[in-house]
Amino acid sequence: MPKSRTNLNPKPEHNSPYFIGVLLRYSTFGAAILLLIAGLLLLNWWLIVIGGFGVALGIYDVLQSKHAILNNYPVAGHIRYILEDFRPEIRQYLLEDDKEQVPFSRQQRALVYQRAKNVSDTNAFGTLDNLYAHGKEWFLQSAISEPLKNKDFRISVGGERCLQPHDMSVFNISAMSFGSLSANAIMALNQGAKMGGFTHDTGEGAISPYHRKFGGDLIWELGTGYFGCRDDNGHFDPQSFAEKAVDPQVKMIEIKLSQGAKPGKGGVLPSEKITQEIADTRQVPMGQDCVSPSSHSAFSNPRELVAFWQQLRELSEGKPVGFKICIGQPWQFMAIVKAMIEADNYPDFIVIDGAEGGTGAAPVEFMDNVGMPMVDGFLLVHNTLVGAGIRDKIKLGVSGKIVSGFDIARLIALGADWCNSARGFMFAVGCIQSRSCHTNTCPTGVATQDPYRQKALDVPSKAERVASFHKNTVKSLASIVGAVGLQHPSQLQPYHIARRLDDGKIKLLSKFFYFADKGALLDHSARADVFNQMWVMANPASFLADNDALIAYNSDSRDKGKETEAPTLESGDTVMDEVHGGRLIGNVNHTFRDLPDTTS
Repeated sequence: MPKSRTNLNPKPEHNSPYFIGVLLRYSTFGAAILLLIAGLLLLNWWLIVIGGFGVALGIYDVLQSKHAILNNYPVAGHIRYILEDFRPEIRQYLLEDDKEQVPFSRQQRALVYQRAKNVSDTNAFGTLDNLYAHGKEWFLQSAISEPLKNKDFRISVGGERCLQPHDMSVFNISAMSFGSLSANAIMALNQGAKMGGFTHDTGEGAISPYHRKFGGDLIWELGTGYFGCRDDNGHFDPQSFAEKAVDPQVKMIEIKLSQGAKPGKGGVLPSEKITQEIADTRQVPMGQDCVSPSSHSAFSNPRELVAFWQQLRELSEGKPVGFKICIGQPWQFMAIVKAMIEADNYPDFIVIDGAEGGTGAAPVEFMDNVGMPMVDGFLLVHNTLVGAGIRDKIKLGVSGKIVSGFDIARLIALGADWCNSARGFMFAVGCIQSRSCHTNTCPTGVATQDPYRQKALDVPSKAERVASFHKNTVKSLASIVGAVGLQHPSQLQPYHIARRLDDGKIKLLSKFFYFADKGALLDHSARADVFNQMWVMANPASFLADNDALIAYNSDSRDKGKETEAPTLESGDTVMDEVHGGRLIGNVNHTFRDLPDTTS
């Protein structure tokens, strides 16, 4: 370490420290002056141009007052800003290792690129993972494993009140809006979804002409701005919604309550990214930022939310309606569950978005410090529905950093019905993780409205890559399912995956995570008493906590529910993986999902 940083009373090592310091600070500027003089004397135009530019830049730096570094280090100070601008690229291409996730590792991105291009995704010479590291997980393969013939895994979404159930893939495109993404990117994603037979979520930016061009199945997401179905004041317009929702291309309706990367924040599409097409699609004015409020105006409490999704269901002529949420205060979600039980009216699906999810732009504090991570949020939703005895009435999707067959298999084993991916499909259409989505300068034309930049994104070839990425990822999922000795992802259970703990011990995920008993919340008998406490705090008439009910519960507490271990073979319980009448029974995660017909 330099002595100047450790010596509290430094003494100058030469007689003229100030003079030497000035020479060093202005040396680059001085070199430019000398270069210009040399060019004039030698009549060398290259030296004159380079030296003249350096001198002009140095004069500007000395005269300006906004940047202290440039004033103290004319010309040379610009090197700092150049390196700062290119720091992400320098780090990505030269410094980071294959496994470092910022937010996706080089290995993850390479896997998507290879599968999208239909080239080999195999590697040689062994894993790069440390298999003995804390948190490492692996599937337990079976001695009766076999390759699966059926690799087109699908589920049906639609409850008792749904008149038009949707048959969808277990892997789909997550919400990304036109406006955040370019027109060419939207077209490539939708054409790829059409080719591959999977579903494309519109994001909250409404249904654009580019979503419609190729006719791929759509999930129409309604955010707090009600884009595409709003009145002049930005409130929900039922008539406008009904006109668009009955379109056969729209398969499901998704109410966005919160987004993983910025829950509780709303959203902003900068005015510089708003074209006339975006303004027309979203029904917003030109020349100003397009703001999504932080909360909905169509409802203000859980009971009104239930009424709202029923209104959407009726206006869409019975299509599946659900909502997307990043879990915040758990009792608020439980209040929604109480309201749906009270009204005997259930959403057809819920999508749980994790705090690790992506976004076009969000404050660092929100991305890093607000919202529940996906697995924790999903397990809270799943266990609440199981504890309330209604898990079989609602399908659950998940989204947040899902790009591989293992990612999908793991989450389905924990109880999810399907998985969504946003950035995975962005990589498939050419994203290189430059992290410049909010600047309108995306180098690959994916997240920009610059017509010249997005023109470089060739729709037909990128659509093929989207379809190939989906096909090859689901194929890898099928390989895992077959290796475990099963026939369908819905048969995967948490006891099929092992996890290494920080002390080196190994636990099955059925033992590592808490899984609720069916109906336990209804009589406050959940083994984890925190679930009982949050349940009594939930008020279907308000999103605010019922603290009086919690105080009364604690006063009457009989110290029950201290055991938090899930029922597993290790704890002496019988865990069955039995197929009866086309249904999976006795499973740890209580999903009871329909299995495909294997008799034909």
